[in-house]
Amino acid sequence: MTRILGIDPGSIRTGYGIIESAPQGAVLVANGCIRPKADSFPERLKQIYDGIYHIARSHVPDELAIEQVFMHKNADSALKLGQARGAAICGGLAAGLPVHEYSARQVKQALVGKGNADKAQVQHMVKILLRTQNDFDMDASDALGLAICHIHHLETQRRMQASARLPGAARL
Repeated sequence: MTRILGIDPGSIRTGYGIIESAPQGAVLVANGCIRPKADSFPERLKQIYDGIYHIARSHVPDELAIEQVFMHKNADSALKLGQARGAAICGGLAAGLPVHEYSARQVKQALVGKGNADKAQVQHMVKILLRTQNDFDMDASDALGLAICHIHHLETQRRMQASARLPGAARL
């Protein structure tokens, strides 16, 4: 079984979700949001870093999946998001986790089947795939979606490697 920490970064709320792969599908381990309380932006970044590091040390995931930065209409917001993302990545790296990045479009495609799905559709599929009726905070739901996307990616890689080892498998 593989345990994945998904992170939806943000300077006001950083969502996290931890799932474990299992034969019956993904299993929910934990989820929530880091809500920095500091007034200064650098201190908020430290709280994000510390929060992710603590979560990683507490739940001992094998890997981290995080959303890639997307272009934002507001340059200041995009810069803050990028810095919050960097703090979260550094928290995971300090805990010894390999980091994997996915675009929002990749996550939506993996969960909903279309890259232009809205947040409500992603949240609905997270609940279905985790077989739960729990209502998740939107940021935690997005983080769980990232973790599920990564589990799907790992499973696809595993299947491709297994098929390449089969006798008569096509070689490129």
